[in-house]
Amino acid sequence: MKESPSDPSYGRTNWRRFAVSIGVPLAVAAGLVIALEQGAIAASFQVSGQDFKLSADHLHGDGFTQYTDVLSQTTKGDVPGHKVTAMSGIGSADISNLCQTVKGPSPFGGDVVMRIEAGQGSNPADHVKADHLLIGMSDLQGDATFKAIQIGLDSSTMTADGNDTHGQVGGFGQQANTVDIDHLRQTATYTSAGTFKLTGMHLHLYVGKDAASHECFPD
Repeated sequence: MKESPSDPSYGRTNWRRFAVSIGVPLAVAAGLVIALEQGAIAASFQVSGQDFKLSADHLHGDGFTQYTDVLSQTTKGDVPGHKVTAMSGIGSADISNLCQTVKGPSPFGGDVVMRIEAGQGSNPADHVKADHLLIGMSDLQGDATFKAIQIGLDSSTMTADGNDTHGQVGGFGQQANTVDIDHLRQTATYTSAGTFKLTGMHLHLYVGKDAASHECFPD
């Protein structure tokens, strides 16, 4: 992490790989290590467990938090499942050139890919807008710049994004006044928002052996 020599509260970080797994530390922001807390309380909602991809030319967020959590996951049979995720909260977000895809097997061979695009215009008024954004992810790539970042907070005490909860008491967290991410590529399990405005939205379904080529980015 590089800090401005004139203001230590400003940080700039390149995120090249962001991964979470049970029993393995979470590597974030050029060497920042977040240890997965044992006994984390699962969220009160249940997720499908199927990942989806999201990319954007640029994301600007006002009010940013980050911490780890465990989500309840739908599984086959009667055994409950859980998925460890890195949770990111953003108070308000402006996103340009958004792409979101989810891939599954086709009953006719090959894959099915649902692709959504929005915010394609160069005018900021055409960008995707979201507030009270919450994302559960397993991988994030891009070039990120944080302003007024605080690292090593008790995750339950964070307030920057305006959300009510941020993981368990004593959990590791970080927050910043703003975050900017260029060339964003993200693999996520869950996203929610108070408002999600998709200007110029286009949804298309691709089916067959070439469907996977229409994902937002390759594996």
